[in-house]
Amino acid sequence: MGANTMLERGRRAARVTAFALIAGIGPAPALALEDMVEIPAGSFTMGSDAGPADERPAHRYTLPTYRIDRFPVTNLEFALFLNAVGPFNANGERLFDVDDPDARIHRVGAKWTADRGYDRHPVVEVSWAGARDYCVWRGKRLPTEAQWEMAGRGTDGRRFPWGNALPDRSRAQFAARFNETAPVDGFAAGASPFGVLGMAGNAWEWVSSAYRPYPYDATDGREHPATGPVRGTRGGGHDSPAHELTTTQRGRHLSRNPASGHHNIGFRCAG
Repeated sequence: MGANTMLERGRRAARVTAFALIAGIGPAPALALEDMVEIPAGSFTMGSDAGPADERPAHRYTLPTYRIDRFPVTNLEFALFLNAVGPFNANGERLFDVDDPDARIHRVGAKWTADRGYDRHPVVEVSWAGARDYCVWRGKRLPTEAQWEMAGRGTDGRRFPWGNALPDRSRAQFAARFNETAPVDGFAAGASPFGVLGMAGNAWEWVSSAYRPYPYDATDGREHPATGPVRGTRGGGHDSPAHELTTTQRGRHLSRNPASGHHNIGFRCAG
């Protein structure tokens, strides 16, 4: 690992820790649901010269070893966070759209609870701040856009997590009805080269990176954890057409106000 990479990782960790303290987020208890995949250090091609304009130019990028959640965060897991923290943080930022009819977590008595039958579905209606704060609560962080793409694409430049074959319903949830998500562990055939699941379809995923032009540069300010700029989203959703499920898709036309949740945007954490 180069000195510059180590320095940037240290700065990023310090920024995340500082924001955790400001937001008043304490550590989470250990969860039996936790399952992370280690992504080995290496270089890969990020972006595509054959896709939409925001995927260009294709460029080589090198990452140190890191870990990423095998599955997207579920309604069950996020309900635990809401019970510990609540739907707003200490800065008054909305973490979850509790009043949106598309949400699959509701308050039952004094407890936030995943709707029946939706425990293992990807959580949606989480703002970018909510995704950031949840990951901090878990002792993790949101993946950068580069980390997300490496975990989903591998080093061979594949178009989809599983390879170059077009999507089908054994690999991903896509072209479905509005709010028709599926369990996160239901598409084993859609695994990435590293065994990461759910990286195509079902729910788009927030990343830490501000949505800025390529080439990707982790040192240009796009990784600052303060709320404000529009953030990247990756992977496609349950209501996406097949062409939005590629490993390079950045959600160019996706509605994604970072201060609010959305019916088709979830997330996973990295470490």
